[in-house]
Amino acid sequence: MASGSETTALSEELFKYFGSTPGCDDPFIGECVDLCKTFNFTPENLYYKWESTVLSPSGIGNRYIDRTTPSAIKSAIMPKLNKDAPTQGIKTEFGLRKSRGPQAAMMDLINRRNVNLYHVGLLDTTSTLPSPFATRRNVGKAGTNKIAFESYDGEDVSRNRRNYKYMYEKISERSEALDERIDELADLVRQHYGFPELGDPSASTDEAVIVVGRITLDAEASSGSGKLNEASVHIESSRMMGSGVRVPLKFMPNLKVRGGPKGQANISLFPGAIVALKGRNGGGGWFSVSEFITLPLLPSTSSTFLGDASKQEPRGTSISMTIACGPFTADSDLSFKPWSSLLKSLMSQKPGVVLLIGPFVDSNNEKIKTGDADQTPTELFHTQFTENLHEFLEVSPNSLVLIVPSVRDMTSHHCVYPQSPLDISSLSRDPRIKLLSNPCRFSLNGFTFAVTSMDVLFHLRKEQLVLQVEEVESYDVDGQPTATDTMTSLARHILQQRSFYPLFPTPLDLAHEVNLDVSHLEHLALCHEERASAPDVLIVPSRLKHFSKVVDHTVAVNPSFISKHISANIVFGGSGEGPLSSRIKVDVGKFLE
Repeated sequence: MASGSETTALSEELFKYFGSTPGCDDPFIGECVDLCKTFNFTPENLYYKWESTVLSPSGIGNRYIDRTTPSAIKSAIMPKLNKDAPTQGIKTEFGLRKSRGPQAAMMDLINRRNVNLYHVGLLDTTSTLPSPFATRRNVGKAGTNKIAFESYDGEDVSRNRRNYKYMYEKISERSEALDERIDELADLVRQHYGFPELGDPSASTDEAVIVVGRITLDAEASSGSGKLNEASVHIESSRMMGSGVRVPLKFMPNLKVRGGPKGQANISLFPGAIVALKGRNGGGGWFSVSEFITLPLLPSTSSTFLGDASKQEPRGTSISMTIACGPFTADSDLSFKPWSSLLKSLMSQKPGVVLLIGPFVDSNNEKIKTGDADQTPTELFHTQFTENLHEFLEVSPNSLVLIVPSVRDMTSHHCVYPQSPLDISSLSRDPRIKLLSNPCRFSLNGFTFAVTSMDVLFHLRKEQLVLQVEEVESYDVDGQPTATDTMTSLARHILQQRSFYPLFPTPLDLAHEVNLDVSHLEHLALCHEERASAPDVLIVPSRLKHFSKVVDHTVAVNPSFISKHISANIVFGGSGEGPLSSRIKVDVGKFLE
């Protein structure tokens, strides 16, 4: 066995190679010393072996050290040892017998070196490879805490579908995606209200007709402001229903809205909104609108079937959840003090679910913009999030962590909306950490969620045109009065339009925040045909004032930003009578610093 002086020399040489890598510490160097002794590697060779794992397709971008790194190095060494292990027979006192194989050869090698096998952590009673991180002590699996997680698409499917190439779209694909949204909602309107057929807004008629199309802006008639007004609003039909022609709209006096929430005194329009209108084209070159037809409401999940009930915990099971949205540090520094303060709260409260929404390493941060940073974005993410999340899960092993990216994330390789999940292997190895797409839908114990990091509320507020209307055949929910304040109305647009981002085109001055890929609008759909239901909770972070509102069947939450020291806590209560929203308690506000 090596002497103490040899161990010291190995440690010093290993520090020369690994010392500048984030995450390098004395325990890691100690494990590397054991690896060098066990496999007869020099520190230089061991460093090169680690580099080979970093540069592999599965590990690229993970140039930092965590508790899984020694296992990754061992896994890289083992194939070489297995290949070089002797295969000839071994002579014993009973004659020639077959080789015991690479595992036995490794045991002979290690035993000869008199190394404590369990200390090194190399051998397992069932495998030649080290046990994965997720199976170690203090690392539980999702579900052990009675939290059943189900992604709408499935995590692997979601990643593959959303990891598309940006700016490779064709004009025909864009137009087909836009037309498809009009046609889908037109079918819903026709079936819901029982209309025999829908009209073409560009065709002259003597009688009033129902038309469905997209609201567009005529830039020339917008008085140079680029904003929607009564003089610049047009409707664009699909090619199937009106050859895609854009027709100016004129609003008649005593404008009405049919099928809206009770107490609604106005409606708001914005570019990209799909609308159903009643009126006629008298041949004057415009469509005269007498009535707005409200798009059908999404049914609540209590009236639809969601997923395989045998795989889900009953909705009566209570859950505690903390929601935190980036930026996780002030725009002028990279200290991450707000995030550190929240971590202390998480360590003490131990919520069942932690939902973290990007940006994590923000491209808008002044330090990042000017290059005034001591670490790369990947290293910053590892230092501030990977290590801290693993520490949190050691303290609260039955918790679940959900991570949703932002198009402003420097650690994302897919900064376009809709966006694929983050590709962080050091997090994805732990089954209690779920890397989700942006936007995403999932369920926890049967409670359904819809989440996006895009500030769609602010974009809607900025672009909307408000018109005064009269109510016709209004509705209420569960006999309760419906809210019609501004924030509720903005959230209702998302639910009624059935899209996480119903605006089109993106406002010119905000386009850099979205990077919208029009040809993949299907990934922005709030629901799917087989799961056409409103989410129980809609999470839409925004720079507008934080809030929690009941919008029809859904609880809408704006958790604001961690950089403002604001987060949201949700408690899902047990079974009871009354609407589901009454059993969901939300607290949005400042947390202790």
